[in-house]
Parts: sequence; structure tokens; C-alpha cells
Amino acid sequence: MVLIRPVNTSDLDQLLELAHMAGVGLTTLPKDRELLSKRIARSVRSFDKLVERPGGESYLFVMDDTDAKRVIGACGIYSKVGGFQPFYGYRIETVVFESKQINVRKEVPILMTHSPNSEEAERFIRERGPDIMIARCKSLLKEAVFSIPTKGTYVMHPGICPEYRNAHGCFWALANGDYGKVGMTLLRIDKGVDTGPVFGYYHYSGNDKQDSHIVIQHRVVLDNLGAIGKKLQEIFLGEAQPLETKGRHSAVWGQPWLTKYLTWKTRGRRG
Repeated sequence: MVLIRPVNTSDLDQLLELAHMAGVGLTTLPKDRELLSKRIARSVRSFDKLVERPGGESYLFVMDDTDAKRVIGACGIYSKVGGFQPFYGYRIETVVFESKQINVRKEVPILMTHSPNSEEAERFIRERGPDIMIARCKSLLKEAVFSIPTKGTYVMHPGICPEYRNAHGCFWALANGDYGKVGMTLLRIDKGVDTGPVFGYYHYSGNDKQDSHIVIQHRVVLDNLGAIGKKLQEIFLGEAQPLETKGRHSAVWGQPWLTKYLTWKTRGRRG
């Protein structure tokens, strides 16, 4: 007869033998005598407990061939997996920014969330009532989020629009040898993909033979922070006007291609 019963401490040697027969990768039945002994002891304690609600108890069973008087199999049940610590979909932290040189100390609330389009993100932004917002994320923002600031939400797009819309505009301009279009576009977000009003173009004066397109698109922002800040102030004051882009070629690009990257770098080395 074969029956399934709770494990007991006398089953250790036979379970260890089974573990060695199981091969590589069976983590639930370790080939370690001490670990297996602890697992058996934990199961025995679990069976001895009077449980009203699951608390992570481990129940180990063996398949017992009573005629051969041998353990020929094993299985286990965990009463609960996960949920022992509170799970937070988001959290709000307060970060202190301080400068003794200009005598400024500011406590800034920061929301940590899985998506800029989440309900908590929308609520967090609405509660603060911003005039201008800068989106530094890869996700396309939904209208309920980007329409909250009274003066608009802006993106520092890595590429010159409308010729290099969507992803990795700097890369594609470099790959195409279109060096006059290597830069960043400050534009106001609308419902399209980088189709909003353009308020400025900013360029990079470094060495594309040495720098990657990732370095370049970050340098474009860092090298022009002063000018970008000034433009945002003009937008806030109502003094800035969008640039004319009608009649220009518009194209949507995507992820970089390895072949295009190698072509760009090879051309750069030869140049």
C-alpha cells in the first residue's frame, strides 16, 4: 500500500537519499542534511500548531510504501506566501534642499510611484497646483496629467522636432549624418507624439567621434541649462512665443539599430 502522511524526523535519511536521486536544481528538497533536517523540524512544528489563520506554515508530506517500508516521494504545502509586510503601491518622501550660499532651505515632497500616469501621481500633482511641469520620463503622459499645470507641461526631447520625433532623435540624426539636427527640443506636450508647440532648440558642441548618443543627449541638456531656465521663465511670464514649424518634414523614429550605430562610428573614425 502507498499512502501520503506528514513527515517525521525518522524520515531524514530516506529523504536525503531521494534528494540525491533528484538531480540538480530541486531547491525544495535540498541535498544538505542540516537544511533538510531544519525543514522537517519546521514541518513538525507546523503540524503541532493550532492555526486559526495562515501564517507561512510549512507542511511537508512523504509518500510511504508501507509494503516496502520505504519513502518513495515527497511534497509540501506553504500556508501563505508573501503578504507578511505591507505592500505600498506608492510612497511620498520629503527631501530637503539647502544652500548656505544663497540662504535657501526648501522641503520638497517627492512621490515614488510605478507610473507617472497613475492615479496617485495625478492626485499628487493636482494637490500642488503647478504652473509649469517638466516631464523627464519615457512614458507618454495622459491628458489628465499633462493638462494640470496652468502654463503647460514641457519635455526636453532628445532630438530636433518635427524631423526627429519619438525616441532617440539624437541617435538617428547622428546615424543619418544630419549633424545640424543633433540637439534637443523644448516643446509643450499635447495629445500627439512630440507634436506640441516648440519653444526652443538647443545644440551640442562636443565630439561625436568619442561620445555616445546617450552622452550627447544628456550633454545637450546640461550645456544649455541656463538658456532652458530662461526660456521657462519667459513661458511663465507669457513672454515666449512658439516657433514656426509648419511645412517642415516630420518623421517618427524608434530604437537604435546596431548596424546604424556601427555605420555612424565608422564614418566618424574615417572623418
